[in-house]
Amino acid sequence: MDVLQELETRREAARMGGGAKRIAAQHSKGKLTARERIELLLDADSFEEFDMFVAHRCTDFGMEKERPAGDGVVTGWGTINGRLVYVFSQDFTVMGGSVSETHGQKICKIMDMAIQNGAPIIGINDSGGARIQEGVASLAAYGEVFQRNITASGVVPQISLIMGPTAGGAVYSPAMTDFIFMVKDSSYMFVTGPDVVKTVTNEQVTAEELGGAGTHTKKSSVADAAFENDVEAIAEVRRLIDFLPLHNRDKPPVRPFFDDVNRIEESLDTLVPDNPNMPYDMKELITKLADEGDFYEIQEEFAKNILTGFIRLEGSTVGVVANQPMVLAGCLDIDASRKAARFVRFCDAFDIPILTLVDVPGFLPGTSQEYAGVIKHGAKLLFAYGEATVPKVTVITRKAYGGAYVVMSSKHLRGDFNYAWPTSEIAVMGAKGATEIIHRADLNNPEKLAKHTRDYEDRFANPFVAAEKGVIDEVIMPQSTRKRVCRAFASLRTKKVQTPWKKHDNIPL
Repeated sequence: MDVLQELETRREAARMGGGAKRIAAQHSKGKLTARERIELLLDADSFEEFDMFVAHRCTDFGMEKERPAGDGVVTGWGTINGRLVYVFSQDFTVMGGSVSETHGQKICKIMDMAIQNGAPIIGINDSGGARIQEGVASLAAYGEVFQRNITASGVVPQISLIMGPTAGGAVYSPAMTDFIFMVKDSSYMFVTGPDVVKTVTNEQVTAEELGGAGTHTKKSSVADAAFENDVEAIAEVRRLIDFLPLHNRDKPPVRPFFDDVNRIEESLDTLVPDNPNMPYDMKELITKLADEGDFYEIQEEFAKNILTGFIRLEGSTVGVVANQPMVLAGCLDIDASRKAARFVRFCDAFDIPILTLVDVPGFLPGTSQEYAGVIKHGAKLLFAYGEATVPKVTVITRKAYGGAYVVMSSKHLRGDFNYAWPTSEIAVMGAKGATEIIHRADLNNPEKLAKHTRDYEDRFANPFVAAEKGVIDEVIMPQSTRKRVCRAFASLRTKKVQTPWKKHDNIPL
C-alpha cells in the first residue's frame, strides 16, 4: 500500500503548485490558480491531466535544489459541453509561471495531440516570461510553441486567455491564435515592459496603459474582448466554443432551436429612416435575424463602424459582418477593414457561412487614412471575401456606394445570394456628388442642378438598376429577411467550389 500512498502524496504536492502562501498571494490579486481556471473551464470531472510530475532539468545558478512537479504549467484535455478540447494553464505560483525547456515541451505535447485528434486548443497565459536561468533553452521552448501555433492555424481553433502578465516572446504565441480574451486590471501584454520603454524612449507609462485590456481591445485590436474577472472570461470562452467546429473538416455544431424560421419581423420595415443621413442601429437587425436574438460579438470595442460576431440560424453557426451606421456613418476605414478581414478568414478556414449586412457610403477619406495605407488595408477585406469559399449571403439595407459596395461581399466576389431591401441604393456615389460631376456645366445654375439631382435619385436611389443587371438576385421585404436568409443558407449546405492549385495566397498584409 505504501506505493499507492506515495502516488497520492506526490499528486497532492503537485496540486499545491507553489504552496499555500503563493496560492494566497494569487487569490489576493483577484486571480484564480491555474487548476481552478481549468476546473471552471471544463465540464465537471472531465479533466485528464498530462505530465503532472515533469520537472525541469536545469543545473545552473543552483536551480537543481528546487524542482517543483509540473514545472509551472498544468496541461491536459477535457470537455466543454461534452465536446473535446485541449488546454494548458500556466501556474504563476511556480517560479512566476516562467517558461523553461520542459514547460515548453508540456505545452507542445498537448498541442500536437490537439492537431492530431482535431480539437481546439485553449491556452491560459499567466507568466513572468522566459526562465532566465535556462538561457537559450527557454527561448527554444517558445520557438517550438510558436511553430505549433502556426501549424495548428486554420486546422483547429486556438483560443488564448490572458490572465496575468504576458511579456516579451510570450505575447507572440497568443498573437497567432484565433481569439484572445483578457481580464481587466489583472492582465497585460507587451513586447517590452514599462521599465525598458522608459530607458529607451524616456516615455513614462504604466503597465496598464502600455498593454492592459483597455489598450488592446480599443486601440491595438490585439485582444478580442476584455472581462471583469477570471470567472466571466472563462464562462465566455465556454460560450464561444459552442459556436465553433472542433476542427477544419468538421461542420459547425448544430443545436436545437426554438425560434420559427418563418418568423416575420414587421418592425424591420421601418428600421431604415426616411432621411438618408439618419443613423440606425444595425445590431437591431442582427438580433432580430438571429435564433433567440443571440449575437456573440467579436472585437466589440474596436472599429465600431463595423460589427463582427456569431449568430445561429436554424441552430447552425453563421458569422456576421455588418456596417454600423451609428459610427462614422458606417464608412469602411483601415481598422474596420482589418477587423472584418481577419474575421472573414477565420470563418472561411473553419467552414462557417458568412452573412454580410451592408450599409456603406464608401471608404473614409483623408490624408491620415491614405498615409497609413488604406489602399492595402482595404484590399485585405476585398481579398478575404473574394477567396472565401463558404456560403455567402449578403443583404443591402441602404447605401452601397463605390468600391465599398464591391468589397462588401458583392456578387462580383462570388457572393451566393445577394439580396437588397427596397430602401437600398447601389451606385458609384451619392446623387449630389454624381450630379456635380456629370453636369459640371450647370454648376452655376442651382435650379437645373437640383433637377438633375432628382433625376439621378429617381434612377439610382433604389435597388432596381442593380436587380435589372442581375448583380442583386432579389429585392426582398425587410420583414421577411430572416426567412429568406435561412432558406438561402439551407440551400447552400452542399456548396462546393473548385479553385486553382496554389501553395497559398499572398494576401496584402
